[in-house]
Amino acid sequence: MNLPKIKILEEHDKRLHSISKEVSFPLDEKDKKMIQDMLVYLKMSQIEGNEEKYHIRAGWGLSACQLGVLKRIFVIVEETDPGKFKNYVVINPKVLSHSEELIYVGEGEGCLSVNREVTGIVPRYARMTIKAQDIDGNPFELRVREELSVAFQHEIDHLNGILFVDKIDKKNPFKDKEKMREI
Repeated sequence: MNLPKIKILEEHDKRLHSISKEVSFPLDEKDKKMIQDMLVYLKMSQIEGNEEKYHIRAGWGLSACQLGVLKRIFVIVEETDPGKFKNYVVINPKVLSHSEELIYVGEGEGCLSVNREVTGIVPRYARMTIKAQDIDGNPFELRVREELSVAFQHEIDHLNGILFVDKIDKKNPFKDKEKMREI
């Protein structure tokens, strides 16, 4: 397996602060290839030894806008067991419902477009249900929780032109921490 040649935009690129457009079907071959490249890249980024070998950082999710394509597409690759991965291809997502309970990632969130240490917490819903379309345009609903819920919210934010660093209170980076559960 070869690492796909993709260029991930850096946080100051204005395209990352733009709202992505709805996607119509059928997808063209260029979009299908981009989705496959994103999935392979994320999987390879999570395999031990590849970070040094390819000079990449591990990531769970990637949105099309991070590659400069302003379309409502993101993918998530979750390692379910050592060496076993589950792929999520999410197109035109809409949040149907979410929990009242808020969580945050104790070690802090990261992003393949943010190449620096960031201190602070990002409030996220512990659970949520989304509806979206798959790569063939078929509609589906999915309920996600905990880390997967955080990843989905992080990527949906990308589609809306929001980076996780935008959600951290600059004056008080740990604001309301006691009202949330750490994961």
